[in-house]
Amino acid sequence: MNNLKGLLRIRIKRGVNLAVRDINTSDPYIVVRMGKQEVYDHDFFSTDDKMGDSEFYILPFLEGLKMNLKSVPSGTVITQIKPSKSNCLTEESIITWRNNAVVQDLRLRLRNVECGEIEIELHWIDVPGCNLV
Repeated sequence: MNNLKGLLRIRIKRGVNLAVRDINTSDPYIVVRMGKQEVYDHDFFSTDDKMGDSEFYILPFLEGLKMNLKSVPSGTVITQIKPSKSNCLTEESIITWRNNAVVQDLRLRLRNVECGEIEIELHWIDVPGCNLV
């Protein structure tokens, strides 16, 4: 744990218009990998059905962490990331300084599936005695 810089909390807020993989519904869950999320439908009696995947870039978030923001007011916008062909954003993603923490809200389109989006929040947690820089 000598290389620990802090903790990244990823909060899955909700899924929107997710694909149906069972008869009338689905019971989705998300697998988070560094830089990629995959959504599956959980099944008890057969293999889980993939319900799409999505990617986002964490570099703008990490750059915001390196800024000295302790004296700026809560709610200050650090940066904005616009949707493009190179990301899965469905709308502009805003990174803010909120309640003494760097926070990013993202709404991501699921790929390789007929429909679906997920909303997530990134929140950095400082670990006492650790430096990001």
